[in-house]
Amino acid sequence: MKVLLVLCGLVLVVSARPDPHPHLKGAQVLRVVPEETWQVGYLRALQQQDLYDFWTEPNSVGRPVDMMSDVFQLPVLRAALENVNLSPRVLVSDVASLVAGSTPHQHNNKDSFSTRIDWTDYYDYDQITGWLDSLATDYPSVCKTEDVGTTYEGRTMKLITIGTGAADNPGIFIDGGIHAREWISPATVTYMINELVTKGSGEFSELLSKVNFYVMPSINPDGYQYTWTNDRLWRKTRSDTDSSFGCKGVDPNRNWGFHWNEVGASSSPCSDIYAGPEPFSEVEMQVVRDQVNRFAPTLQAYLTFHSYSQLWMYPWGFTSDLPDDWQDMDNLAQNAVTALTSLYGTRYEIGSSTNTIYAAAGGSDDWVKGVAGVKYAYTVELRDTGSYGFLLPTNQIIPTAEETFEGVKVVADFIMNNNGR
Repeated sequence: MKVLLVLCGLVLVVSARPDPHPHLKGAQVLRVVPEETWQVGYLRALQQQDLYDFWTEPNSVGRPVDMMSDVFQLPVLRAALENVNLSPRVLVSDVASLVAGSTPHQHNNKDSFSTRIDWTDYYDYDQITGWLDSLATDYPSVCKTEDVGTTYEGRTMKLITIGTGAADNPGIFIDGGIHAREWISPATVTYMINELVTKGSGEFSELLSKVNFYVMPSINPDGYQYTWTNDRLWRKTRSDTDSSFGCKGVDPNRNWGFHWNEVGASSSPCSDIYAGPEPFSEVEMQVVRDQVNRFAPTLQAYLTFHSYSQLWMYPWGFTSDLPDDWQDMDNLAQNAVTALTSLYGTRYEIGSSTNTIYAAAGGSDDWVKGVAGVKYAYTVELRDTGSYGFLLPTNQIIPTAEETFEGVKVVADFIMNNNGR
């Protein structure tokens, strides 16, 4: 009852949903740590109201929750939190300054950079796909690219296959950028592609002769490009939802057809966690699904990269129950994280999605394991733990990618040596 009363009061004060593209000057990210179960429930209900941008989602007592508000709504949010005995701490004092700090500086002349990436900067979708094609031209014995689909707005979706052995070798499927604003994800995935391809005839010659990598570094191209042109913090796809408020897009990591929309998702098109009108309503997720199915007979591992929070997670996301083979997944994750941490000391938490971060049905890793039957399915939340959040500065791209690749190499070596057993 207390939660309901507070929420009703909040809705009365905030008479309209904030502009989906607010001016970020003065916007802040606040962090609260719920100490009671009912406070977690309140935060979940607040998230469903779609009044604020939750950078991390309410899960359990003791786990921090980060939420962004524009400058005009801050007093209302603070009052609402304090009214339920939650003490907000300013995590980011000016979101606009972080946006400026993570803004690329090399994309003024797109054509001159379309086939060059150096990981001292972020790159837009056209630059990434142009670079992928250049790899296939420069290293035809190691990799090939394919056009595997078209997005809602008409962009070509590409897959790169890396390997020098038989087509039926054990496979690893890797994707990134499912949430548009998580720029460090495509940056990290492209770094790993570059390492595998350019060193494919040297350091990784044995690995690539025995394991095939299937990689899509940016699987939400429309959303990703929108973060470059309109709203840096956009999360969803860009499809039409028939919303009377003009709200666009679906959360692509709530859109997969395994326990779809059962928990941790919304049926409101204006919500950042909108699951869509039906499973696989988003053409982009259909494309990725079809590629996973295409290689499923040989796939032994699946890795999807997100940010932020420094977590290495495995299914399930729809329930706190664990898969029967969770110990196998946990053992490999532990070894991967040990290698990751050894490079720069970055700490990661390991566990199932629900028990580690929050319950959310319709995620890609759950579907890949539960439907496609890929044993080692992982969601990796990259740097950091909140100081920069989705706005990780460019000087952290290379160290993030380097340490992550150390963990991925452990997974790859395990698949090579054990064929996924």
